[in-house]
Amino acid sequence: MRVLAVADSDSYLKWAACLLGDLPSGCVTDLVVVRTPIAPSPEQIAAAVGERAVPPVLSARSLRRLAERTRPDAILVACTGPVVDVLVAEVLDGLRPRPVFVSGLPGISVPATEKAWTFRSGCDLFVVHSEREVAEFTAIAGRLGGGGAVGLARLPFLRPQRGAGGGDRVVFATQAKVPRERRQREQILLSLAALAADRPDLEVVVKLRALDGERQTHNERLPYQRLWREMGEPGRLTFVAGSMREQLERAAGFVTVSSTAALEAIAMGVPSLVLRDFGVSAEMINLVFEGSDLLGTLDELAEGGFRTASPAWCAANYFHPAERDDWAGRLAALVEAGPGTPARSLLDGPEHAAARRRARLRVEVPPKMLRVGYRAKRRVRRYLRALT
Repeated sequence: MRVLAVADSDSYLKWAACLLGDLPSGCVTDLVVVRTPIAPSPEQIAAAVGERAVPPVLSARSLRRLAERTRPDAILVACTGPVVDVLVAEVLDGLRPRPVFVSGLPGISVPATEKAWTFRSGCDLFVVHSEREVAEFTAIAGRLGGGGAVGLARLPFLRPQRGAGGGDRVVFATQAKVPRERRQREQILLSLAALAADRPDLEVVVKLRALDGERQTHNERLPYQRLWREMGEPGRLTFVAGSMREQLERAAGFVTVSSTAALEAIAMGVPSLVLRDFGVSAEMINLVFEGSDLLGTLDELAEGGFRTASPAWCAANYFHPAERDDWAGRLAALVEAGPGTPARSLLDGPEHAAARRRARLRVEVPPKMLRVGYRAKRRVRRYLRALT
């Protein structure tokens, strides 16, 4: 079985690289990055793929030519929702023989959303990472129709791995979308600085998804490193990018508002804290942590009040037994079955086709090279801003 994986941003690239490692031995795999406005930097690419060969960054036209030349049995479209739709319905449409199209979400997807399903409804297999997510997306599929099967895969970075084993640092994992307000982000930084002042034996690290100026999956309006400079750097904090695992291997504690890295910390046995000061809700992307025993406050952070996740919560959320994973088996069965009725996209229709054609321009060329009218640019940006 030959599988081509296509990613458009840093988090999806890491997810794709890890999922390819799930496939049975003997599979031939290719990994590429499609050029979009949120394409990762060379440094982000290297950090995301680890020991794999650095993937090329291709335009949409070059991606099409690669697929025509290599004739993959399956294409893993590891991209944000609108880009999945554009690639499957426009860029890669009409390949012969038609490959099986696979997509999914690279992190926590509770609660499941109709938008995530709708943008990926043209794919034959939709991959998520807990039995709760499978149930929620299966219910959405039953209600809306479209799409294909829902497959289960344990998040790739939660495979059995070497534990942290008592470190000398506390790691704060940032999240681009939340919290949204400047004051809230400043409160987090001040609590981290208070911990650093009280515990000179610990290095307090702010783990960034991207350096200031680099792009990431979701746009970050108020980067922490920039805020810290504007605050006059009132304390002892270290800002780093790169590999989360390398940071966790040296961690004595971990804190976040909603990052998927909390699951990685749990897997490595790092005492953790998920901040609830700004609410626990779908908007804060931390609803899934209810009942985990990890929810705590900024005051607890300043005091180093980290804790261990509930075993019952872990079993229900992301830490299911490996034998429950079925996505690779479902993929092999779809490939073996050969051409059948393709998944039906819920975005079929002339109005969506026009939006895709405009959005395809954004996928194919860098923004500074785009030469279309102002109103068309705004429509394209609105389409691509609906990232999931």
